[in-house]
Amino acid sequence: MLNQVRHGERMRQAMSLFDLTGKVALVTGANTGIGQGIAVALAGAGADIAAAGRSPADGTVDKVRGLGRKGENFVADLSSVGAVQPLVDAVLAEFGRIDILVNNAGIIRRADAVDFTEEDWDAVMDTNLKTLFFLCQSVGRHMIARIEKEGGSGKIINIASMLTFQGGIRVPSYTASKSGVGGLTKLLANEWAAKGVQVNAIAPGYIATNNTAALQADETRNRQIMERIPAGRWGDPADIGGAAVFLASPASDYVQGHILAVDGGWLAR
Repeated sequence: MLNQVRHGERMRQAMSLFDLTGKVALVTGANTGIGQGIAVALAGAGADIAAAGRSPADGTVDKVRGLGRKGENFVADLSSVGAVQPLVDAVLAEFGRIDILVNNAGIIRRADAVDFTEEDWDAVMDTNLKTLFFLCQSVGRHMIARIEKEGGSGKIINIASMLTFQGGIRVPSYTASKSGVGGLTKLLANEWAAKGVQVNAIAPGYIATNNTAALQADETRNRQIMERIPAGRWGDPADIGGAAVFLASPASDYVQGHILAVDGGWLAR
């Protein structure tokens, strides 16, 4: 009986490391796919969710509310820095605080480097890197001020990519932007660690979402991808959600400036 009591206590202590009850998470690009997977996972761990995107994330908010958490939509076109402060102000007005920021919103444009246009370069860099930085800045200011006043911590999770580590082909601006995300994550961690804000990133591998539907449907390309993944399967948005819960929770309080690859072993090959 005593051993059972001790085991139960250890389990409760372990689970509390991942408890997000009372936390508010702002998740961008939350409509579908990875963003939705992260938002639902954070809600499952106890967080309330501010779901931001170019269109209402009704499906995500419904799932969050189904888990008994507060979920609200915030429509914001994050292709422009001008959308950043109004979004942050609206979330703070509704929830009163932001404890967790997940920068998931992003776009990709494909063309050979010799043909790549300035328009496509700027569109990707503005959304994937420039807006990401200024959203980190705005939310970071709020987190630092709150921590100085109340204590606690803040968590920022940027969504990087396999192309944070690799070059890829036909996606020059995407590769540059995701390499930049990795560098910014480390810089912000260096500046804000002592202020109580942990800044880390997740680099997803090949995840089965709407954005990768064409690759999954291409028999040859799908086979090539599967042959390279030691886990032998495409990832699921829930796989990224689990990593996000870890990086958003007290379990990761001493993790700073890390880029966590969730790729089924892709980079290990």
